[in-house]
Amino acid sequence: MHQVDELIAIFERTFFKRYRTRLVLGTDEPIYLPANDECSYHRIVFAHGFYASALHEIAHWLVAGEQRRLLEDYGYWYCPDGRSKEQQHEFESVEVHPQAIEWALCLSAGFDFNVSADNLGGEQTCRFSFQQRVHDKLQSLIATGFNERTQLLMRALAEHYQQPYPLEAHHVTWRPPEELDYAV
Repeated sequence: MHQVDELIAIFERTFFKRYRTRLVLGTDEPIYLPANDECSYHRIVFAHGFYASALHEIAHWLVAGEQRRLLEDYGYWYCPDGRSKEQQHEFESVEVHPQAIEWALCLSAGFDFNVSADNLGGEQTCRFSFQQRVHDKLQSLIATGFNERTQLLMRALAEHYQQPYPLEAHHVTWRPPEELDYAV
């Protein structure tokens, strides 16, 4: 069973000393909060104690560059649930990279990955098409390499959960249903 307390401890050991960043259990919406006058360290706040939410928020932190990590929510504006089809496509194109990182973290932790379209009250797009793009990005990252922070966490997770490291293409087993049309 995957416990968020374990993930919080792994993240702390791996990153706090060098990056002054902590993974924090939140109660509501996830958010990234940089250090300020009230708190001397950066906080990745994840929702409702969900392990999957924590991995997703960590993935955004791993993608964000040094300057973006100084801004609340990395300086991005979030378009909430209820997006139009066009807004959803834009959301998905921004989410491909972090969700590919999240998938890699899931594999490193032996945890099931589920792509998140995060638009329950809006117009739907093809979930399989989005997952295919996330899958393709993950395969590209495996081939070209992950950034240093991502590699550090993948290794720490793999060691803790006794999963294979380094991640290789054959570790990713998702295959889209062939009979579906993925044109969007």
